Amino acid sequence: MQHDDRFDEGGNPYATPFSMSDEPLPSIVDEGEFKPFWTIWTRPRQTVRQIIAVNPELHVLLLVCLAGIGEALDRASMRNVGDVLPVAAIIAIACVFGPLGGLLSLWIGSHLIRLSGTWIGGLARREHIKTAIAWASVPSVFALLLWIPQILLFGSDMFTEETPRLNSQPALLIPFLGIVLAEFVLAVWGFVLLCNTIAEVQGFRSAWRGLGNIMLAGAVVVIPLIAVVLAIVFVASQA
Repeated sequence: MQHDDRFDEGGNPYATPFSMSDEPLPSIVDEGEFKPFWTIWTRPRQTVRQIIAVNPELHVLLLVCLAGIGEALDRASMRNVGDVLPVAAIIAIACVFGPLGGLLSLWIGSHLIRLSGTWIGGLARREHIKTAIAWASVPSVFALLLWIPQILLFGSDMFTEETPRLNSQPALLIPFLGIVLAEFVLAVWGFVLLCNTIAEVQGFRSAWRGLGNIMLAGAVVVIPLIAVVLAIVFVASQA
């Protein structure tokens, strides 16, 4: 069978595209350091490559479901859902529907990134893109842990427009701002990881091309929506 230079076959059914860097990235498995939950933070490209070499499905569903719970809680907070529901109900709903939303986002996102990636020379299989997305969500999973002190300290204030507990106890403002800052840093770092992991599985030399791939995937959704809205506005104005 003819060898395809785009993939590192080696008899491995989980072969991943070669990185487009001048030299292969060092193997963290060979260094005896395959601890993906730690190395993903600082060596995302090597880590996702080795995860795919071992098993591209490694913890993918778990990570996506946990990140989905965090996203559901964030949305409930931003929409002041606590004004109509108790905290226990919000948590229960997030634990049920958050994972479903995470899985749906993974399914849609992996299709869009694979499609738009082919336009700029991406080589990844969708299975590998799912791995890249899931493992880039590790910071989001860690951010989920921050909801424990938030709920213990601030209670329903996290989900309501009014914040009586924070208003009556100004000292709580310090830990509140500290947690908000930590969440922001984790969100930014998660996006940086995503650019790197997508670049690696797509075979791009630079994480900037990974960013471009992600932006193109977003444009596939946003541009048609804008076009539809503009068409509706135009038709309404002519009526």
